[in-house]
Amino acid sequence: MRLGANTFQIFSASPRMWRAGSVSPASAAALRRLREANDLYPLVIHDSYLINLGSPDPVIRPKSIAAFRGEIERALAIGAEYLVFHPGSGKDHSREAAIAAVAAGLSEAARGLSGSLKLLIENTAGQGSVLGSTLEELAEIRNQAQAGLDFELGYCLDTCHSFAAGYDVASETGLELFLQGAEAILGLERVAVIHANDSKGGLGSHLDRHEHIGEGLIGKDAFARLLWHPQMQTKAFILETPVDDEGDQSRDLNTLKELCRKSPTVRKTSK
Repeated sequence: MRLGANTFQIFSASPRMWRAGSVSPASAAALRRLREANDLYPLVIHDSYLINLGSPDPVIRPKSIAAFRGEIERALAIGAEYLVFHPGSGKDHSREAAIAAVAAGLSEAARGLSGSLKLLIENTAGQGSVLGSTLEELAEIRNQAQAGLDFELGYCLDTCHSFAAGYDVASETGLELFLQGAEAILGLERVAVIHANDSKGGLGSHLDRHEHIGEGLIGKDAFARLLWHPQMQTKAFILETPVDDEGDQSRDLNTLKELCRKSPTVRKTSK
């Protein structure tokens, strides 16, 4: 509210601890009243960094499934619209086996639960054996997992991750090609959230290092084009930029707001 935002993302518990408490009815009711009074919609929850539903490890896998179930339960308790999660990795296992493990893990974690909550698979920068750096892998995870869920599966696209994975969202042509691919492979109607982050790493670097808007290798012009794109008008834009100094959050938010007020410069082509 102080920042002037009308949507927000939170962790429902510590993102670096397995153990998490439940949400009290009083706290959930208070949050609902606060959101209604200040028109804060949608509410996005990001899952714990520890969770890896693609893991075959006999210790990590059951912990991940139990932790993700807890994420769903807390999201339902507080009335969140979206729960964003990373698909994880299978380490030494094949990508096919890891994707199947993610689908099975989602089904097990959500068993017996239902609601209007949407689960959003976030694309990744493609570091190491991490899944989800390509549009095709995101679609395959959804295709395998949706049938076993009573929740709708969609997507969250991160600009830094997309750029680091090799999608040139920094250029006008590259962004258009990326969105055309997302429409054809994912269906842009299933993309509900955009993580708006500039990138410290270069195109295709697989470096997951977020930067302030306009201070990285994606640049302000690219974010203007994204914000003004007709198919992006209904998406929730969430900042995950660094907070190194007081006022960093306000500065990045104000940059995006200013870009929303200015029509982007469109490249002229000769005939």
